[in-house]
Amino acid sequence: MLDQSDDIHPLFHGAPSTTEFKKLRKRIIRDTRAAIDDFAMVERGAKWLVCLSGGKDSYTLLAALTELQWRGLLPVEIVACNLDQGQPNFPATVLPEFLERMKVPHRIEYQDTYSIVVDKVPAGRTMCALCSRLRRGNLYRIAREEGCTAVVLGHHRDDILETFFLNLFHGSRLATMPPKLVNEEGDLFLYRPLAYVAEQDCEKFATAMNYPIIPCDLCGSQDGLQRQNIKQLLNGWEAQAPGRRQKMFRALMNARPSHLLDPKLFDFQGLTAGTTVFDENVPHLRGED
Repeated sequence: MLDQSDDIHPLFHGAPSTTEFKKLRKRIIRDTRAAIDDFAMVERGAKWLVCLSGGKDSYTLLAALTELQWRGLLPVEIVACNLDQGQPNFPATVLPEFLERMKVPHRIEYQDTYSIVVDKVPAGRTMCALCSRLRRGNLYRIAREEGCTAVVLGHHRDDILETFFLNLFHGSRLATMPPKLVNEEGDLFLYRPLAYVAEQDCEKFATAMNYPIIPCDLCGSQDGLQRQNIKQLLNGWEAQAPGRRQKMFRALMNARPSHLLDPKLFDFQGLTAGTTVFDENVPHLRGED
């Protein structure tokens, strides 16, 4: 990971030379590459639309993918994209100037979805859900126009874990953001290469690199109190038992349908005495059988 003066991408000009930062950068690149490999994100002739909001996560995503591409470890074409949705006081020149300076191929698109959201959402309600749907639709359209095979988002490990608990507590289902899926039309992949990367690593990285962060609350709306409550809950658990976040995240990769209660995933009715699914390694919460 040591940069040579003649072998460094502009995104990493001015990178701190401290051992701590080098470890951080190496960890982010390693985790990103692992997710790309584990979930088979690279397809033949791939061209990715990498979505850049101007937040810490999307800057980290762009830097990590560019690093892998620069080192010859990610054989895809990358186009960065920012969708200016017309939020009040959005600094429209920040990202175009940054991407030009960093020599990153990009497209800046203006679509005033903000006015639509304000018109449709009742006063006092969070606008994030509708805003997100409109943004996703526009990103799919842009990806098709650019000849891309995938839309790439900057959701990280903590986003995935928080979404799981939101679905658990408020949606009555075991589900979260998958690292890889196909859109409803079946013509585009959606990838989350930062699936293994911790939020605090994104924050430390983007801050250390002094990337021009654009706040996500320009419209005056927040992603509801529910996600913030989940974040606080997870922070409390992590403070009590460091490493618990990662253990819970790993559990999402270790599902056992025969030890849950969904008859659509496991044939309980067809289970016979001659079939053994009991796993001695799964601890029981009750003392009796």
